Amino acid sequence: MNTVSNKHNLGDTPYTRIKNLMQRLRAECPWDSAQSFQTIAPYTIEEAYEVSDAVEQNDMPQLKSELGDLLFQVLFHAIMAEENGAFNMDDVCETLVQKMVSRHPHIFDPERIGDRSVPHWEDIKASERAETLENGGSVLDGVALALPALMRAEKLQKRAARTGFDWPDINGVTDKISEEAQEVAEAISSGSHDDIEDEIGDLLFAVTNLSRHAGIDPEIALRRTNKKFSKRFQHIEKQAKKPLKEMSLGEMDALWNAAKSLERNV
Repeated sequence: MNTVSNKHNLGDTPYTRIKNLMQRLRAECPWDSAQSFQTIAPYTIEEAYEVSDAVEQNDMPQLKSELGDLLFQVLFHAIMAEENGAFNMDDVCETLVQKMVSRHPHIFDPERIGDRSVPHWEDIKASERAETLENGGSVLDGVALALPALMRAEKLQKRAARTGFDWPDINGVTDKISEEAQEVAEAISSGSHDDIEDEIGDLLFAVTNLSRHAGIDPEIALRRTNKKFSKRFQHIEKQAKKPLKEMSLGEMDALWNAAKSLERNV
């Protein structure tokens, strides 16, 4: 038994301890008791990103810690829901089990066990969404508003494409990017902040569409570029002989190109 949990009378099993811990925090801690679904949601998103970062760094001890933090967020929401009489953590687990069973008929359906022709995961999810459409919903329902804008754009495009609302080939997308880039330039000339913001958004949406048509995850592509930019800029910082603010753009660009050359020679 965990000695810390035992000392504080939190229970005998991991699930009991974490649940009792959360209930005590909600009852006794001023900060935890003041939280709501709305105030906790940003932390939930943040913890999910920290899990992703630990995976990217291949840091198993950190991943263990971050998964615990994310689990704590899930339990936080479940405990608040239980307080409101909406559902509890057991309900969350049971709903998950039912969903996974329905999406794996080749494992759980006696008539389809071992069937290699079972529908793709996304096809099964699409059939679930079809029920929503029958009740007057939208194809776009369920694409979370809280997703990063780039990721949400891709998901919206995929949903719309399933109805046939899509470019027939990648050439249409590249032409659209050129069109949107021109409109950005025109908006900048107008000096209207709202127009510039609107047109840059359209351009980013079109580039996301290009990624989708090319079979590239735009989030991963941008993360890769962010990492590349950081590495090259840090090379400039390390190699600079004077403060960056005192360097010309040409001097910094020379160090940038040197960083690129080092990458090619690795």
